Amino acid sequence: MTTAEHSAPAWLGGAAAALMLSFDVDAESCVLAEGEHYRRHPGALSHQAYGPQVGVPRILELLADLNVQATFFVPGRTADTWPHVVESIVEAGHEVAHHSYAHRRLVTMTEAEEIEDLERGLASLDALGIRPVGHRSPLSSPSLRTAGLLARYGFAYQSTLMNDDRPYLLSTAHGMLAELPPSWLLDDFAQFAFVPDPPLGAALQPPGRALEVWGAELQAARDYGALCVLCVHPFLSGRPSRVKALRTLIGAALDQGDIAVLTGAQLAERVHHDPGITIRPEPVEFGTTARTPQTSAHFTPGEIHA
Repeated sequence: MTTAEHSAPAWLGGAAAALMLSFDVDAESCVLAEGEHYRRHPGALSHQAYGPQVGVPRILELLADLNVQATFFVPGRTADTWPHVVESIVEAGHEVAHHSYAHRRLVTMTEAEEIEDLERGLASLDALGIRPVGHRSPLSSPSLRTAGLLARYGFAYQSTLMNDDRPYLLSTAHGMLAELPPSWLLDDFAQFAFVPDPPLGAALQPPGRALEVWGAELQAARDYGALCVLCVHPFLSGRPSRVKALRTLIGAALDQGDIAVLTGAQLAERVHHDPGITIRPEPVEFGTTARTPQTSAHFTPGEIHA
């Protein structure tokens, strides 16, 4: 299939494919989520602190050099611990989105716990003057109620579910929520994560390997009119050789001339106003109902929650 063999969706705005650069600024939160006793583990915490201390400033410099905007998913705990780092992201013109408060798996929480975590994360960002429109569930582990909660709280999108490589709308009882699907294929955890205690990963691939995998997917996305959501972590991809690989990947995308590099908020705006976008029901317990995608032909942009 080539770009000429599929009808270009409106959300692409005439581009052959789209690239969303997203950075999960987990910092210490993903280690502390495994147990508060890690507060007394300076080795593990120093590995995570590399992200806000070194990785984020280095990535911001890279993005400025290439003149592209990105989305930074920030846990509330990170915002509380590193407020000046989060402020520097905003000052550089990038989007800050919600990534829970404590980086715990939402699927293991009660409804009350999930609401508390969501509101606490919102409060931490609000203290910095940020009202996020996007959300990513930690560890790709949303609950069945997560999408509905996000719509209820006024979010425009999430970037969590992996059942497509093009964006779509989730129809919830509280309105429409855009889904910008990520993939482990485009996540640096599978390539670079090595944290023995707590055991969060055991991969130490050379940057060239990640560049090969990501570059091949981005190139193929042009043939399918797809969205590539690159999900990387400053404590991993902020290291010198990996930042150089990011520079190569983003530069190659820009050189193509037909790949739109967009933030989550920019993509969500397009998705909510695309009259031909696919609509899917919010997740339910497996096997409960049939899942038949629809198009939004019966909606006008004014009727779609944004």
